[in-house]
Amino acid sequence: MSTNRVLAFLELLQARPGLTGPELAERLEVDVRSVRRYVRRLEDLGIPVEAERGRYGGYRLMPGYRLPPLMLTDDEAAAVVLGLLAGRRAGLTVGEGAAESALAKIRRVLPAALRERVGAVEDMVGLTSRSAATSRPSGATLLTLADAARRGRRVRLVYRSYAGEDSERTVDPYGLVFHSGRWYLTGHDHRRGEVRTFRVDRIGRVAPTEEEFTQPAEFDAVAHVTSSLASVPYRYEVEVVLETTPEEARRRVPPTVATLTPVEGGVRMTGRAERLDGMARVLAGLGVPFTVVGPPELREEVRVLARGLEEWAGRAPRG
Repeated sequence: MSTNRVLAFLELLQARPGLTGPELAERLEVDVRSVRRYVRRLEDLGIPVEAERGRYGGYRLMPGYRLPPLMLTDDEAAAVVLGLLAGRRAGLTVGEGAAESALAKIRRVLPAALRERVGAVEDMVGLTSRSAATSRPSGATLLTLADAARRGRRVRLVYRSYAGEDSERTVDPYGLVFHSGRWYLTGHDHRRGEVRTFRVDRIGRVAPTEEEFTQPAEFDAVAHVTSSLASVPYRYEVEVVLETTPEEARRRVPPTVATLTPVEGGVRMTGRAERLDGMARVLAGLGVPFTVVGPPELREEVRVLARGLEEWAGRAPRG
């Protein structure tokens, strides 16, 4: 018996008392026998459910019964609140205002003394990381994709491109990845005939199908997403040889920035960039000697940066 279904059943009883067995079964997408099993399960947990017989009868919690306060230890309450606060700052939450409404619900059901202490955490804890400005995906979309990936079910979805054009796709969802404030879906795109990476916030309508698929053995969703982001078709293709070890290069260069390949005398770094002045600053920040293979314009941007640094280093302090 699914715990999530039982909890959803309890939510319906609280929100819509008097719903009949068939009405509850329709909303939960189960049969009436399952509804009866949910009733017995709640009664086993000490939550009394009344069943009114007759044409207009239905299920409801026993009159006067109220769910007890949410019983969390101090550590558990702090973990929940800090997780929601940090997730909201990082963009890890879904939907607009979901973290705020979740915090509000938690505050309502906590015992009064613990509610005050949790409120102090919210008011007094400061976060130094920059707040994510990315758009958040729908929670329903994220949950649908995660469920389809776990069950190995193909999905049909509408995807909006960078240019704002919508297209219908059939995808075998392999996994979800959260990276740098955004959610990504990776999976086999039947329209392109290859494994692709999709931004979840650009996915519109999504519907699971009954078609099953088998994920490739040992597929690494995180590795695929990071490597695909490194190969985004920006304006310039960049190739640089770093005079360092592969281990050191991997520590200094994120996989989303470039691909690293060991070569004689160092590591070849290949990737793409929209602005070469930004790439020059990235190279300077690595702190290792390097040779620009191409494009030639990148060499000039490195020279411009070097001249600027030299000029700034020669400035005398004022006053």
